[in-house]
Amino acid sequence: MAPAGKISSFYREGNNWFCNAGLPSDIIIEVESVFFHLHKFPLVSRCGKIANMLEESQNNKGGTLTAALSEFPGGPNIFLVAAKFCYGIRVELTPTNVVMAICAADYLEMTEEYGEDNLLAKAEGFFHKNALRNWKDCILALQSSDPVIPRAEKLQIVSKCLNSLSMMACTDPSLFGWPMMMYGSLQSPGGSILWNGINTGARIRSSDSDWWFEDVSYLSVPLFERLIQTMIARGMRPENLVGAIMYYARKYLPGLGRWQKGQSGKARTVASLSFTPVAVDQRVLLESIEKLLPEKKGKSFCHFLLKLLRVAMILDVSEPCKDSLERRVGMQLDLATLDDLLIPNYSGSDTLYNTDCVERIIQHFLSESSVTPFSPSSFDQETSPSSGPLKTVAKLIDSYIAEVAADVNLKPEKLRSLLEALPDSSRSLHDGLYRALDIYFKEHPWLSENEKEHLFNVINYQLLSIDACAHASQNERLPLRVILQVLFFEQLQLRTALAGCLHVLDNEGAPTGVANATSDMAGQILQRGGWVTVVRENQVLRVDMERMRTRVGELEQEFGIIKQQMQRVAKSHSALISPRLFTRGFGCKLLPRSQDAQTDTAESVVRSPRVSVDQAHSSRPSRHRRSFSLF
Repeated sequence: MAPAGKISSFYREGNNWFCNAGLPSDIIIEVESVFFHLHKFPLVSRCGKIANMLEESQNNKGGTLTAALSEFPGGPNIFLVAAKFCYGIRVELTPTNVVMAICAADYLEMTEEYGEDNLLAKAEGFFHKNALRNWKDCILALQSSDPVIPRAEKLQIVSKCLNSLSMMACTDPSLFGWPMMMYGSLQSPGGSILWNGINTGARIRSSDSDWWFEDVSYLSVPLFERLIQTMIARGMRPENLVGAIMYYARKYLPGLGRWQKGQSGKARTVASLSFTPVAVDQRVLLESIEKLLPEKKGKSFCHFLLKLLRVAMILDVSEPCKDSLERRVGMQLDLATLDDLLIPNYSGSDTLYNTDCVERIIQHFLSESSVTPFSPSSFDQETSPSSGPLKTVAKLIDSYIAEVAADVNLKPEKLRSLLEALPDSSRSLHDGLYRALDIYFKEHPWLSENEKEHLFNVINYQLLSIDACAHASQNERLPLRVILQVLFFEQLQLRTALAGCLHVLDNEGAPTGVANATSDMAGQILQRGGWVTVVRENQVLRVDMERMRTRVGELEQEFGIIKQQMQRVAKSHSALISPRLFTRGFGCKLLPRSQDAQTDTAESVVRSPRVSVDQAHSSRPSRHRRSFSLF
C-alpha cells in the first residue's frame, strides 16, 4: 500500500484526515484517536454499519455526526483503505493487508447488499486467487493475521492459509513451478526452470524436505503450533515435523542452537527476506513445542530433548512440561550420551549437577514402555547397541556417577540412591560402580569407615573383574574389612575358575554330551573376563613361589650350618692360646709361618664362612705338627 501522504484526495494534519472533495465534512469517524473528516453519502452507499449508525443517530437531520469505531481491525491505516474504496479511489491489495481488509470490510458490513463489487468481495477474491496459491504470499497473509486473529478465525481465513501451506509443504515443490521456487533455495539438484520460455538458471529443489523450515519460522508461536497440528492431521512424516520444530526452537530459545552439534542454521531464503521476525515468549514457546513433539525415538531427537530439558530448567517452565520432557527422555535413555546427562543444577543447590532429574529419568526408563523409532531411511538411523537397552543404560549411568562423584558437595545418601537406581540384572560387572566409589572416596577423604562400608555394600564382590579386585586389594582408601572381602572373593573366583578349567580338561575324553556340557562351561569361564588366562598365569606364579620357598629353606639350613661352624672356630681360637704358653715354658719358639697361617685363616673366615671352616679343620693338625717339630 502506498504511503498515505502521496494520495492526492486525502491529506493528513496531525491526527486528522481530510478529503479534497470540495464540500464540508458532515461526519467524523474516530479510529484509535485518529479522526477522519468524511461525507455521509459515500460511506452510507458502501458501509452497512455506518448506515445503521446514521439511522439510529438523533442527529441525522443535519449537522456533523461523530462516531467512534472501537476495536476496528487493522487500525487507522486499514480504515483509510476502506474510506478510499468508498470514495471510488483505487486501492492496492497486497498479501500483507488483504486479511485485514477482509476483516475491516466484514466489520463495516461492506457486502454486496450495499453495492456491487464491494470491498469484501474484492478482498476475498484477491485472497483466494493470489495469496492462497503462492507460498510466500500465503505466509505473509498468515503472518499479517496476528492482530485480527479472532475475526480472521471467524471468517476461516487462518484455517484456509494453514491448509494451503500444509498442502504445499507436503507436496513436491517442483509441482508449484517458478512462482513458488523463486522464493526458495535455488541450489538443489534438478533441471533448470523455464518461465515464459526464458531459462532462469534456477534448480528445482525436490530432493530435500526441509526447504520450508526457514520460512515458517517467521510465524508466531500460536500460528506455528496450529500449522504443525494441521500438517499432522494431513499426514506429514514425523521426521519432517520434528525437523521443523527443532529448527524453530533453535532459532528462538537461548543457547539451544549452540548446544546442537553440527546443526548450523540454514541460510535465509529469498522469501524469508520479506518476512518480519516475531517477538517470542520463550516460556510459552517451549511449552508449546513440548506438546507438538511426537512419541518417537532417535539419537539426534534424544539429544534435542535433553537440551530442551536443560533450557526448560533455565526458564523455569511449568512442572507438567518438565515432567513430560523427562518422561520423553526416559523412554529413549539408551540413546543418550554422557554430555547430555550432565545437566547443571539451576535451583541454587550446592551440588554441581541435577542428580534428582537423572534419577527421575531412570525411573521413567524402567517404567515407561518403549516407543517406536523414526523411519530408518531418514532423520535418524542410529539405534541402541545390540547388547540391550538396559545394559547400555547401565554403562551410561556408571559413567555419569563417576563424573558426578568428583563433586565435593554430593552427599553419600544421594550417591547411594544413584548407585541403586538400576536393578542388579542390568550389570554383568560392577567395575563401573567400583570406579565411581573410588573417585568419590578420593574426593571425600573425610568419610568415616562406616560410611564407606555402607556405600560399598551396593557392590557385589563376585561381579568385580580380576583387575578391579587387584586394584581394590591395594587401595588404601578402602576400609580394611572391604579389602579382606575383596581378597576372599578374588581367591574364591580364581578357585572356581581353576576348578572349572580342570573339569573341562578332565572331560576331554568323555562322551559327546558331557563334552558339550563342559565346553559350554568353559565358554562361560572364558566370558568371565578371560579366566583361563588368569588361571594359567596363577599356575606359573605358584610354581615360582614353590621354587622360591624351597630356595629360602635351603638358605635357612645353610645359614644354620654356617652359624655352628663359626661357633666352633671361636672355640678353636681359644684353644690355640695354651700351646703357645706350653712351648714358651720349654724354651720353644713358634715359627712365624704359623702366625701368618692363622691370620690368613681369620681373613678367610670373614670372606666365606663355609671355606673358613674347612680351612680351620685342615690347618689345625698341620699347625700342631709344625709347632712340635721344634723339639
